[in-house]
Amino acid sequence: MLAGQAAFAQEARVETSLGTIVIALDRAHAPATVDNFIRYAKEGHFDGTVVYRVVPGFVIQAGSFEADGKERGTHAPIALESGNTLRNVRGAVAMARGNEPVSATAEFFIDLDDNSAALDAKQGDTPGTTGYAVFGSVAAGLDVVDRIAATPLAGGKGPFPDAAPATPVVIEKVTVSEGAN
Repeated sequence: MLAGQAAFAQEARVETSLGTIVIALDRAHAPATVDNFIRYAKEGHFDGTVVYRVVPGFVIQAGSFEADGKERGTHAPIALESGNTLRNVRGAVAMARGNEPVSATAEFFIDLDDNSAALDAKQGDTPGTTGYAVFGSVAAGLDVVDRIAATPLAGGKGPFPDAAPATPVVIEKVTVSEGAN
């Protein structure tokens, strides 16, 4: 468990083909983002998808892509909850998004290093316009995250073919505890 995690009442259990990752969800700092992630998890959206992007020393990313590169449909994008005091440090879990601030749907990533300078909201900017919203952190299974980060790449499928694991890393199931939130 990372420092400051004891207060989290709700967790997501991400069962992958390389082991289980437990994510402590931080509804206090990112309520809409946590609700969005839980919605997708309860719908089974993540089940059977793959980690489709691995950038050693930076992030691993997953969400909506199957091993054959086919993308699953998503709900409307959510507001960007960056600048919520949570930082993109090793083990942080954040929403991926496109170029527009309100473009995050189901794609999420886990930071492999301290990426605060590159991924946090910029000081002085209007809230919710820059950065990537952290909504939790790895409470258990950081060794699994590191195993995923060390997989050989160039799988050739999905939006980042050169960064896709050569042997798909499957997210078998994501379940969320029914914590007191």
